Formats: sequence, structure tokens, C-alpha cells
Amino acid sequence: MRLGFALACALLLTSMTVSTKPTPQLRLLSEHAVDGMRGGNLSGLAQCGTELWTVSDRDDDQIYRLETGAGVWRAEAVGIGVPPVPESGLPWGLRSRAWVSSFVRGGDLDFEGITCDSAGNRYVVSESHAAVLQIPPTGPTFWLKISPLMVREARASGMLLRFNALFEGLAINPQGDQLWLAAERESRGLLLVKRKQTVWDCDGGCVLLSEGAKEMQPAQFPSARPMPRDFADLSWFDGKLFTLERNAYQICRRDAVTAKVERCWSFADEALQENRRYPQDFALTEALIVDAEGAWIGIDNNTGARADGEVRPIVWRFAVPEGGWSAKS
Repeated sequence: MRLGFALACALLLTSMTVSTKPTPQLRLLSEHAVDGMRGGNLSGLAQCGTELWTVSDRDDDQIYRLETGAGVWRAEAVGIGVPPVPESGLPWGLRSRAWVSSFVRGGDLDFEGITCDSAGNRYVVSESHAAVLQIPPTGPTFWLKISPLMVREARASGMLLRFNALFEGLAINPQGDQLWLAAERESRGLLLVKRKQTVWDCDGGCVLLSEGAKEMQPAQFPSARPMPRDFADLSWFDGKLFTLERNAYQICRRDAVTAKVERCWSFADEALQENRRYPQDFALTEALIVDAEGAWIGIDNNTGARADGEVRPIVWRFAVPEGGWSAKS
């Protein structure tokens, strides 16, 4: 009996070992430094038609259109009028810490992600206020009316509890009626709200995923160590949700309804080449676009220099993986 049990366990372990495959690596096509961002700190990317847009978490009054015709890109500032921020349900302690920190670093709104729908509306998430700003192609900007249940549910699930670890990215479907938000870390998570008649609300529940714990940095990282699981940005493509998982140096495809992981791709081989490394002991990628031809990934380097001396924000273009983004294995 004991021998049979031992053999069964051995077979199970062997099966688990054989089925474990390394995460496929994405191939870098090009690299672009970005000039012209007043506050630096590129913290989101979006594609609206043929145009690429970005935001800085140091600028409250403007977003940027990227001129992408050359090796070095130019960021063209586009002013936005921002009305007073609505109450989101965040506690006074988190809001006050964000307000105080804005005097030191700049950027009270702390824009951490940007996305677009098929009508050309741009949406920007404010981390410090857990709020989403809509910027129409014409007309004034306005804050989305989001049910306070969203923040309440997120906090009850262990998210949005730590200063500077709130909403880090967002994505919207082309129709502009479903909005996903990514809570950054400790715990990280994904939430979904849907546009109703007068408010964006939970449809049976806002929280799709909430998880804590740590995972090892990739082996390519110098002195790799366990780091908190995190999300740095989101991208919606072809009915799926793609997460930028910063500390793991990977992009993962997830079911847009359940948030279950379906497939992941690593960019560690390219990002951690010696000349591209930064001195920080954590990753700095913060922006993601996934499209039919590949992926754009942006770096918020906080104006710090990497090994080759480059101090400007960087955007990488990766090729679509073998088999495409919809590949099963």
C-alpha cells in the first residue's frame, strides 16, 4: 500500500515537471527615448486610432500626444481642464498623504494610466483619488460617476489599503461601456465596472481578482529576490485583458470576465540586458498597449539614468509572439 502510494506520488511529480514550460520571451523590435515631457515619468500609453498618447504622474493639467516618426519620439503637450475631483470613498488618511506628497514631487492627481474607446474618448485614472477622468475628442473633460461600492468592495478584498499602491492602470472596451481597473500591489487586483444610465456600477460585484503574496524576480535580474505581485497597466485587445506584471517582467493574457490567467510572455531577456538596466532593485515598466502587430511597453524611470546614461523615458516595441496573442501554448 505504501509502495503504491509512493509510486503514485512520484508519477504525479514527474508529470508536473514534464508539463512545466519556460515562459516564452518576446522579441524587441525598436527602442524610443521620449523628449518633451515636462514632468517626465511616463506612466501610461494608449492608442486612439493611429495616434499614441501618454500621461505623466507629475502633470495634472496636460496629457501628451506622441510624435512617433523618428527614432527619438517627441511628446506634444495637450492641455486639459480638470474639474474638482469627486469623492470616491477613499479614507481621509490616504487622501491626505497624497496631498502632502504632491508638494514634494508634484502631481496631486497622480495620473497612472490612459486608455481610449473607439469613439476617441480618452480615459485617465488618478491613483491618489481612485477616480477616472474622461477626455472627449471635443468639449470639456469630466470625472466618471463611479459607484462608491467599487472602492468599498476593493478595500474589503484587501486592495487600496496602502499609500501609493492604489489604481495603477485601466482599460476600456471599444464600445466604451465596460471599464477595468488594476490595483497595483499588496494586494493587487482587477475590478470591472459597467456604464449604466447615470453611473458606472458593479454588475453583481466589482472585484474580479484580489491576490497578495510575493514571487521571484526573473533570473536575469541581478540578485533576484521575491517581490510583491503587482500590476502596472492594462490593455484590452481582441476580447481579452492583458496585464503588465512589472516585477515579473511579463505580459499575461487574462479572461476579461474571470481575470483567470490564460498565457504569459516574458520580456526579461531584452529589458534586463546590461546596457538597459537601472540601479533600482525593482522594475520600472508602467505602460502597456497590446495590438495585432505586437506590444508597446513604456518605462517610468523617475528621471533616473540607466546603465548607458539615458535619462529620458523609454518606449519599447515588441513583436507579436509566435502564434499570436491568442496562442494556446
